[in-house]
Amino acid sequence: MTRAIGVDIGGTGIKAASVDLETGELVSERLKVATPEGGSPGAIVREVVELVEQLEADHATPLGVCFPAVVVHGRTMSAANVSHEWIGLEAERLFEDHLGRDIHFVNDADAAGFAEVKYGVANHPGLVIVTTLGTGIGSAMIYNGVLVPNSELGHLELDGHDAEKRASNRARESEGLSWEEWAVRLQRYYDHLEMLFSPELFVVGGGVSKQAEEFLPLLNLRTPIVAASLRNNAGIMGSAALAAGWTVPLSSGRTG
Repeated sequence: MTRAIGVDIGGTGIKAASVDLETGELVSERLKVATPEGGSPGAIVREVVELVEQLEADHATPLGVCFPAVVVHGRTMSAANVSHEWIGLEAERLFEDHLGRDIHFVNDADAAGFAEVKYGVANHPGLVIVTTLGTGIGSAMIYNGVLVPNSELGHLELDGHDAEKRASNRARESEGLSWEEWAVRLQRYYDHLEMLFSPELFVVGGGVSKQAEEFLPLLNLRTPIVAASLRNNAGIMGSAALAAGWTVPLSSGRTG
C-alpha cells in the first residue's frame, strides 16, 4: 500500500488529501472547507463525506481521520472548539456508517506528532514528545516509532494551574509577554516534562514555531528541542500513515 487518505478536522477548518505513504507528500489537491458553525456531529460528518467523495478513492485505500478530542476505543471523550455533543459519542462508528467503510480515528495532536516522527524532524529512537503551542498545548508521545495516544500534557498541573493556561502561545499573546518572559514559563514547563518522562527529543509545533528562533535558544534543557517542520499538513499526513498501519523505521542518530 503506497497511498492513503488523511482527513484533519479542526475547530475552524476541515482538510483532506491523498498522501504518498513513502514520502508524506500530498498527491492530490489539499481540499479544505470551513468547520460548520457549532461543530455538531451531523454537520461535520456531512462535510467529511463530501471531501472524501471528491478525492475519488476506492474503499481499499486506507482512510484516517483525526479530531480535536481524546479518542478512546473510537469514542470522543472531550471536545475542543466543537459541539459538546461529541463527548462520549461513538464517533468512529458514526463516520464509518456514513462513509460506508472502515477508518482509523485518532486525536489530532497524536496524528500531527506521528507525522513529525515519520516524515519530519523527529525521527529518533526512544521517547519523542511533540508539543503544539497554540490556543492550548497539544501533545503527542511516540516511543520507538509507536504512538502512545491521548497524552494531553497541556493539562498537567503546574504551580497550581493547567500548564497551558500559563505556557501556551495564547497566554503569551493575551498577557503581552516578551519572548524572554514567555521563555521563563516554557523553561518551567519543559523542565517538568523532562523530570517526568526523560525523553530523547522535544519537538515544538503550533503556529508560533515559525518564530522558534525567538524563544528556543532561550531554553536550557538536557533534552534537544527543535521546531516542527510539517506545518498545516501534519494532521493529514499522520492520520493517513496511521490508517495504513505504519510505524516508523528509526534512524540511529540524534536529531537536532
